[in-house]
Amino acid sequence: MSLSTWHTLTAGEAIPTAALPALPIAAFQADLLAAVADGERVSALFGWRRTPDCVRVVAVLAADAAGLLRVATADVGSEMASLTTACPQVHLFEREIAEQTGVVPVGHPWCKPVRFAPMDYPGTAAPADRATPPIGVMDFFRMDGEEVHEVAVGPVHAGVIEPGHFRFQCHGETVYHLEISLGYQHRGIEKRLVGGPHPRSFHQIQAAAGDTSIGHGLSYCQACEALAGSRVSARAQAIRGIALELERLANHTGDLGALAGDVGFLPTQNYCGAIRGDFLNMTALLCGSRLGRDLLRPGGVAFGLEAERVEELRRRLDKADREVTNAVELMFATASVPARFEDTGRVEKALAEAIGLVGPAARASGLPRDVRQDHSGTAAMSSPAPPCAGSRSSARCASSARSWPGCRRNARTSRPEPWRPRAWS
Repeated sequence: MSLSTWHTLTAGEAIPTAALPALPIAAFQADLLAAVADGERVSALFGWRRTPDCVRVVAVLAADAAGLLRVATADVGSEMASLTTACPQVHLFEREIAEQTGVVPVGHPWCKPVRFAPMDYPGTAAPADRATPPIGVMDFFRMDGEEVHEVAVGPVHAGVIEPGHFRFQCHGETVYHLEISLGYQHRGIEKRLVGGPHPRSFHQIQAAAGDTSIGHGLSYCQACEALAGSRVSARAQAIRGIALELERLANHTGDLGALAGDVGFLPTQNYCGAIRGDFLNMTALLCGSRLGRDLLRPGGVAFGLEAERVEELRRRLDKADREVTNAVELMFATASVPARFEDTGRVEKALAEAIGLVGPAARASGLPRDVRQDHSGTAAMSSPAPPCAGSRSSARCASSARSWPGCRRNARTSRPEPWRPRAWS
């Protein structure tokens, strides 16, 4: 392995595009496979078309234990060898590269569209044999056999989630396979960001996903700050961290309610729906928006936090802590709930590592991965969520249940400096 030719950096650092190491594609792929075999994971693999005949492929490897990232590039033409069979972590990345740039990953086991995005051929139209197919027109995995049945859901749903089509392969009550097809809705946010930052760029980032306005907004701010070489005050970092943990609390609580609803346990579903609203209202206490819109700014924050509101937030957090605990304990104490969760959606630890799971899904499978510790860019992110020993839906539920105390602790114990009237930074 010759990763010495790759550029090493930490989260929040910037490197000029022209300074990215450029390797021959064979060496690039060999290094990637060797790094993954050595315990690193593929954080990103993407490409952009430089000319009608050349696509630059970029890989970002994460060495979580060391808190480091490695990056390198390679130029390819109309095709490249697929690594999916040897490294399942890249299967979706390779499909996305093929969809967006037309580069064919030769040997990919099933190279079908991801989001049916328009292909990127600057100044020209995509070749006819590589044009984006109509949305939803793709081959789905299917099972054959007596009493096997297929259930199709969507793309129109009775709710507020984005359009998406789901195919279930079932035998009796057992669901053997679920496949999701997205791409029915394109707002063009990525294209609008090119050439920025523009006055609307930050607002577009916040709207990418309504329940992750703080998460996406913070990523955008950190990118701008890295490119500008600017530093953020400790006070602004603390307020950002509080907002981020409140957003996590709302989402974990919503997930717990949704999981309860999936097995038909309505008491916890209803309780968590209400408590999620309480967490959203805490974010509104910070900045006037339940989703945290316009709280963040590149370089800092737009709102302060004085002692009175700090104490009010702590009071509300303590109350929500008790209520979530009661709702979750009620769910796990009801025998029918664990019976429905057990051995559902089983993902063994080795498989989770092979396919590169992160976040709650990784921790539900026993992997101790938490970017708040491994690649933290915010001082308030100090309490990682522990991994779960199980590897099924009950562990996924437990993962969310075990994540929110850490989020709550981070939000409750962050201590911004005493408030003084001044321009926020």
